[in-house]
Amino acid sequence: MIVVARTTVEAAPSAPSGPAPDRGGRRMPRTLHPVAWWVWALALATAVSRTNNPLLLFLVLAVLGYVVTARRTEAPWARGFKYYLYLALTVVMIRVAFRAVFATGITPHDHFLFSLPHIPTPGWYAGIEIGGPVSLEALLSAATDGLRLACMLCCIGAANTLANPKRALRVLPGALYELGIAVTVAISVAPQLVQSVQRVARAKKLRAGRTKGMKALRGIVIPVLEDALERSLRLAAAMDSRGYGRAGTATRRSRRITGVLMLLGMCGLCAGAYGLLDATAPAFLGLPAMCVGAVLCVAGLRLGGRRVTRTTYRPDPWRLSEWAVAGSGVVSAVLLFSNLGYDPAQLNPTFYPLTWPDLPLVPTAAILLAGTAGVLAPPPSPVQRAEAP
Repeated sequence: MIVVARTTVEAAPSAPSGPAPDRGGRRMPRTLHPVAWWVWALALATAVSRTNNPLLLFLVLAVLGYVVTARRTEAPWARGFKYYLYLALTVVMIRVAFRAVFATGITPHDHFLFSLPHIPTPGWYAGIEIGGPVSLEALLSAATDGLRLACMLCCIGAANTLANPKRALRVLPGALYELGIAVTVAISVAPQLVQSVQRVARAKKLRAGRTKGMKALRGIVIPVLEDALERSLRLAAAMDSRGYGRAGTATRRSRRITGVLMLLGMCGLCAGAYGLLDATAPAFLGLPAMCVGAVLCVAGLRLGGRRVTRTTYRPDPWRLSEWAVAGSGVVSAVLLFSNLGYDPAQLNPTFYPLTWPDLPLVPTAAILLAGTAGVLAPPPSPVQRAEAP
């Protein structure tokens, strides 16, 4: 006799639709709006352009590292910040090397380090010498200048790491749609190549292949190029199927008007930026020219956007977290440009004579305020891994 055991399984209650709250009553993790990250990064880069203080510049790098570590995702483009750090270090080294080779002479009060072979230069090359004595003050000044440019590059790298380029493409105006696609493809090329190199290297290790030397390089380059070509063909087919490059309903007259408006608007923005940066420029070249240029650019974008008709499925929301992150970067830049509560000379210390730079309180607080983006932004979604049986 065979006895069949019958069990009853209760149906689990269905999960509610939409993002469910966690145990603390908060909503599930989500990805911040990409424009908010770009506003934050560009504002911080603007603040960096204001100072030459190495202590503040190192603080900016620390803030960038913290925010990227705390709020980056597991996407391919989120793994490239370390390469921006390598690029920043290369920029500093090149700046120091140029300053050492193209010396400008030293004073009796400088700290002499070493001397390079001197190459005579013609008379019209006045003020610049190739080779000669190199001082500690000259190298520190060059390293500080290179560090400022390196911090600005790292700000752009942080935006590329934190912001999803595909989602940023959806919020661009219609007139910049094709340009945005080209920029998005260009930005995503480097992370994808790095991922391809890592994948091919892992495959070679599993097959017990040669992992060092020129033969290993040849065995990696060819599969990576083949992968890049295959990815390019798939991308071209996908863009063609989605109607990329279609002219729309814009006439020749509207295209000419759009070009004229954009050209005049860009000229107005350039003139306004020059007027704001140069104190001796006429008053009408400052804020009025920038406002007129911005209005013309907006009109050109609205008119040019008519030739591209597209819809957005589930647009990215702009909530309090986006305002907080973007505002922290903007407030940081405003505080460094306002010169309120500190001596402006503390932002650009001199190395002649060689002294330890001061750390002003207000700029330090402004940079730390930008670092609160690592707390104000919602945490990224965790990686889903298969559970062990």
